[in-house]
Amino acid sequence: MNKGKILVIGLLSLVSIMFWSHLCLGQTHGLFDSEQILEIKLEGDFNKLFKDTKGEPQYFDFSMGFANNTEKQISMPLRIRTRGHFRREMNICDYPPLLLNFAKDDYENTVFHGKDKLKLVMPCQGDKYVLREFYAYKLYNLLTEKSLKVRLVRLTIIDQSEKAKEYEPLLCFLIEEEEQMAQRNKMTSLDQELIRPEKIEQEDFHRMAVFQYLIGNTDWSIQYRQNIKLMKTPEMENPIAVPYDFDHSGIVAAPYAKPAPELLLKYVTDRRYRGYCMTDLKVFEKTFSEFNTKRDAIYSLYSESKLLDEKYVKSTLKFLDDFYLTINNSKRVKFEFQYPCLSDGTGNVVIKGLK
Repeated sequence: MNKGKILVIGLLSLVSIMFWSHLCLGQTHGLFDSEQILEIKLEGDFNKLFKDTKGEPQYFDFSMGFANNTEKQISMPLRIRTRGHFRREMNICDYPPLLLNFAKDDYENTVFHGKDKLKLVMPCQGDKYVLREFYAYKLYNLLTEKSLKVRLVRLTIIDQSEKAKEYEPLLCFLIEEEEQMAQRNKMTSLDQELIRPEKIEQEDFHRMAVFQYLIGNTDWSIQYRQNIKLMKTPEMENPIAVPYDFDHSGIVAAPYAKPAPELLLKYVTDRRYRGYCMTDLKVFEKTFSEFNTKRDAIYSLYSESKLLDEKYVKSTLKFLDDFYLTINNSKRVKFEFQYPCLSDGTGNVVIKGLK
């Protein structure tokens, strides 16, 4: 065999190795790397599943259909249960949030390879609010890798209950597993109680708390681990805080969302900074600089969206305008971000959970 043929064979082998390595990597980690809406089909007894909204939730056997990497439709078994508190138990949602529990071995060589339990956010009172909350997650993704990734899903429901119902396709989204997000950032989850906000890594806390202020979300607390995950590395003295569940935020403006009465706020669109008291406002300078640096990307997230309706985009851009006017005006910064220092304010109210 001459040298030319050997070289060609070697190059083809290298390309083949690179292709299959990339394919395997995509199968393992690609679920949250694509912006394409994922089409999935769930088959099972939805009557029993959707009625399981009280007490300890139980798992039900289902099957899930989706296209694998060869675009061939396949069907795999899994178990599903309802999850959550407010959206599950208060009878305000058309559909309760779901938890998809995968049999790991069955999903090798698919986009779900390596997944264990994934949260599926279902429409509570319309697809548009699911979409708005999805974009809140995407906004935080722009600010830090230490955030939960999300993937839009178009769900087809095949009801196999005794009195089967017909369902229109639903727009939902999947949330990355906490453990996989931690692994991405070479961290581990922390299950430690009685941590105060002051014990969170300061730079990260300010980024997270200012983000919550930006989207108008007050439904969180470090002390009660309300819509907050904690994680750290062995070398870190203090953990970081990762936020989730933004359906009660002003940027989503869900019809059922109301601020906790203790905060004395009328609407969720009324912003309230809920960090701890900082008398020296210079500590926010780096945080505000980060938000200013990401300003064009944040605006583009909404203005260039092909999924959000035009009216909502316009109102959201105005909502963002007000935030940026605030963080770039020293008087407004003092008024808003020193609010937790006021003895007669509600800045130090700790949210245990909205009722």
